[in-house]
Amino acid sequence: MTVPAVSFEFFPPKNLEASFRLWDTVQVLSPLMPRFVSVTYGAGGTTRELTRDAVGTLHKNTGLNVAAHLTCVNATRDETMQIVEGFAKAGVTDIVALRGDPPKGEGQFTPTPGGFANSVELIEALSATGQFTLRVGAYPEKHPEAADSDADIAWLKRKIDAGAAEALTQFFFEPETFLRFRDRCAKAGIEAPIVPGILPIENWPGLRRFAQACGTAIPAWLDDAFDKAIRDGRQDLLATALCTEMCDTLLSEGVEKLHFYTLNKPELTRDVCHALGVTPRAKLEKVA
Repeated sequence: MTVPAVSFEFFPPKNLEASFRLWDTVQVLSPLMPRFVSVTYGAGGTTRELTRDAVGTLHKNTGLNVAAHLTCVNATRDETMQIVEGFAKAGVTDIVALRGDPPKGEGQFTPTPGGFANSVELIEALSATGQFTLRVGAYPEKHPEAADSDADIAWLKRKIDAGAAEALTQFFFEPETFLRFRDRCAKAGIEAPIVPGILPIENWPGLRRFAQACGTAIPAWLDDAFDKAIRDGRQDLLATALCTEMCDTLLSEGVEKLHFYTLNKPELTRDVCHALGVTPRAKLEKVA
């Protein structure tokens, strides 16, 4: 079996306890030698400063390649590019460029006056600096705001053509969802790597609600499996087995890279990586 190259997504801590949890997560997963780790932006740009601080701290103290998420929400072009300049000065060379979710309570995205209208404009501006490796989001199932799945693929091609080097997908529950999407992207002329986003199921009821909000298809068999596993206290075993099996199927179909959404809870991600042959190779030397 091919051993995949892995990357991990974290979110910035909002309090001291969450800071310790993030650092514990980094300590558990960094020995797996990820090709990069990313730090998210909250909905509506609510964690802009927290993201900047977390990116800077991780970059300085871990030796990891840290990618900063950046969105178009609640910032002018000048404000956004000032943030970008700060990332560059801190030695950050990777950015995950996203349009971003609208602020809480707002039903749809509305560009900030003087801001970037969409992710393509943001990517073009970042690409023009020549300073960053750019990654973007991709949707193997229709984005809630898209007219149809063809529109999603057309928009992804625009983002790649604007300067993005790689796409990271939204999570999904069955490998065929990604494989069909990959084939359609190739047919549309998208040549950049498309990396499946993997979300180990830490809490099925909560994730199920989130999946519904994202428009992610929920297979009936998955509901049944977790209903039984939760009754028997075996949900973590089931989650590890299902995630490992899905990743194994993807690898057997030629996938070489996996991007894990950790939710700052590293154990399931670590266990899946170990099962796939991704084993510890180093330890952090510095402590935040």
